[in-house]
Amino acid sequence: MRRWIFWVGVLISVALLYVSLKGLQLNDVWQSLRHADLWWIFPGIATYFLAVAVRTWRWSYLLRPSKRVRYGKLYETVVIGYMGNNVYPARAGELVRAYVLRRNEGVPIAFSLATILIERIMDGIVMIAFVLIGLPNVQNLPSAAHEYVLLASALFVAAVSVFFWLALAPRMASRIAQAVITRVIPHHFQASLLTMVNRFVQGAGSLRRPADLLAIAASTVLAWLLETCKYWFVMHAFTLNLSFVDLMLVNGVANLSTIIPSGPGYVGTFDSAGIGIISSLGVKQELATAYTLVLHAVLWLPVTLLGAFFMLREGLKWADFRRAEESVTAAK
Repeated sequence: MRRWIFWVGVLISVALLYVSLKGLQLNDVWQSLRHADLWWIFPGIATYFLAVAVRTWRWSYLLRPSKRVRYGKLYETVVIGYMGNNVYPARAGELVRAYVLRRNEGVPIAFSLATILIERIMDGIVMIAFVLIGLPNVQNLPSAAHEYVLLASALFVAAVSVFFWLALAPRMASRIAQAVITRVIPHHFQASLLTMVNRFVQGAGSLRRPADLLAIAASTVLAWLLETCKYWFVMHAFTLNLSFVDLMLVNGVANLSTIIPSGPGYVGTFDSAGIGIISSLGVKQELATAYTLVLHAVLWLPVTLLGAFFMLREGLKWADFRRAEESVTAAK
């Protein structure tokens, strides 16, 4: 893993945490944490792992054009990948997922990465939808912010349209993409970009049947609704009274913010976005901070511990993270 990526992410995390915590009455944050009824986090953890189970089923569906993988082994691979995302920067866990699947099941890394890209795009569609559904509940949101969200949503819809076009009309998409790339893109980048397009088209095979596309879309929505239920359970540990739609908005904003480079575990990006959007819903900033910190810990710790357990049981070592990156580079 390039060190500069790590340190840039760490600097961004520190900067965002500083901005989020600046001016806070930390004693009030501590008092909110002290008086929290933390028993509520346990049903939240259970709900989160149920969401991971749904995401595993979705991935198994996407992998079917290459190979049907036993669900239990695939679940372990997904959890190991989540752990990798939580302890390494730049979503290294996604590379580890593809590496472990090739090692155990022989699925090509390029194909796995194409399906993971599709997962991220489907997740992004749902997150944008959550934001648009919950945005009207925000108090005193500047008009410029509304315009920014609408513009970002329009650009995302345009990108998604291209994505589905590539997935559903592969031959035509490949021909047109090749013609555009060879005429517009500098020669040095053409081969890599064409390879990326071709691998994506191959990995999108599961989207070409309406029934399969519906199943993948439905499982994506279900997984994120279950994760929002986790937000709801953790909310009851505090003196918060947000609606489920409010929590959909928090979920969408906090997770979309993790696109920004950060240190391991999305420290800073997730927290600053969560604190900001909850405060804009009329919650005192100190309480919003306490809730967000506990929410982030509940998202991070259990799946990381379980992923470490599965990693040890698989005989994986930390050096395998480096091997995963090298394998992906070699597959390009």
